[in-house]
Amino acid sequence: MEYVSTRGLAPRLRFRDVLMTGLARDGGLYVPADWPELSGAATAGFAGRPYGDVAFDVIAPFVDGEIPDDALRDMIRAAYATFANPAVAPLRELAPDRYLLELFHGPTLAFKDVAMQLLARMMDHVLAARGTRMTVVGATSGDTGAAAIEAFRDRVNVDVFILFPENRVSDFQRRQMTTTGADNVHPIAVKGTFDDCQAIVKAIFGNAEFRDAYAVSGVNSINFARIVGQIVYYFTAAAALGAPDRAVSFTVPTGNFGDIYAGYAAKRMGLPIAELVIATNVNDILARTLATGRYDLRDVTPTTSPSMDIQISSNFERILFEAYDRDAAAIRGLMQGLAETGAFDIAPHALAAIRADFAAGRADETSVASAIAGTYAATGFLPDPHTGVALAVAGDFAEPGVPMVTLSTAHAGKFPAAVTAATGGIAPILPAGFAEILTRTEAFATLAADRRAVEAYIAERSRVSAAESLTR
Repeated sequence: MEYVSTRGLAPRLRFRDVLMTGLARDGGLYVPADWPELSGAATAGFAGRPYGDVAFDVIAPFVDGEIPDDALRDMIRAAYATFANPAVAPLRELAPDRYLLELFHGPTLAFKDVAMQLLARMMDHVLAARGTRMTVVGATSGDTGAAAIEAFRDRVNVDVFILFPENRVSDFQRRQMTTTGADNVHPIAVKGTFDDCQAIVKAIFGNAEFRDAYAVSGVNSINFARIVGQIVYYFTAAAALGAPDRAVSFTVPTGNFGDIYAGYAAKRMGLPIAELVIATNVNDILARTLATGRYDLRDVTPTTSPSMDIQISSNFERILFEAYDRDAAAIRGLMQGLAETGAFDIAPHALAAIRADFAAGRADETSVASAIAGTYAATGFLPDPHTGVALAVAGDFAEPGVPMVTLSTAHAGKFPAAVTAATGGIAPILPAGFAEILTRTEAFATLAADRRAVEAYIAERSRVSAAESLTR
């Protein structure tokens, strides 16, 4: 299998190089040249099978032999052995035809663990085979950074630099990144928003000289291997609810569009999905875009769901690429318009294509708090604010007889102040062993929202040598 860039000017790559490259050289995002398909019989056979077995069957077509099957199976087994729940992504019934997909049972209590634990093992495998080191650079609105740091901490071939917006992640999220004590981990608080962090990371990837000198790679969902790891739970959830004999809908709390794009990928592979619902908080650029056809940046408003406080949803470019019939020149034009004016208009045929696959809704802070309190009162389950956004939106799109699965993307204990306020005093309880994070000593840098400052910081600390970068 080969992968192509959404902007059409980067070389086609196979899986291992896509894994290690992250963002394409032309600034685009890699997608499969052709989507693999799974039969209805294969999907039906996933019901009741161990999560790791399903993961291998879903992921293997994308890897296409670039990692030997036995090694891939071992990596999958090791990745999901780190999860507290053996089901990895269990379903919880809330009401008739209403379900939660619990994605927070990994080592950092967020859905990012599902892909990141596997991604780190895949990258380690390739680095060991090549005898090289790598510098991982990523931006986080909260959970990606913690998941990446946990997955890559203490790995001898990788240095990790994670940018997060100063004072715009929860205290627990920040401490997950800043208290590991690992020598290869370097958290950076950026004086700005997540969009500023993401722009810096993209600019670093666009600086070919620096990127090559320090063997820079990415673990945000711009890396298609991250998406591959997230496709699996759409199949396991749908199969458990009767797919392919009946379609299932999903509502996904959405910021950078990676998680819901994984659902789109599952649909392209043949999974019968009735509806993919984008749930946004008040930073509602995606809901506005689907309603109006205009992608128009606005200021970011801090909310109780900080991982969704985003205006530039990187993975939306992948959907635009499909909606424009893979016309890379058109995508280059849209992205240039975004860079120059902060906006672009989607052509009518492309907007119709997007609306055929996605719906979108918005939840304000009052609605989110109400969803958290109401879900707890009705079911005893205490959602985090991101899940609360999705629960508030899901009800507007539920249809009789069609299972609606809301993705629960983080443990409520990561956002105690917001959850306690929403419920009028019900404080979430962290799983055993996590509370000590709140008492550990923190270590992180604080830098201006400036690419050169971040590059200088990385250059002083990366262990990638000049010789390694030349042989990479």
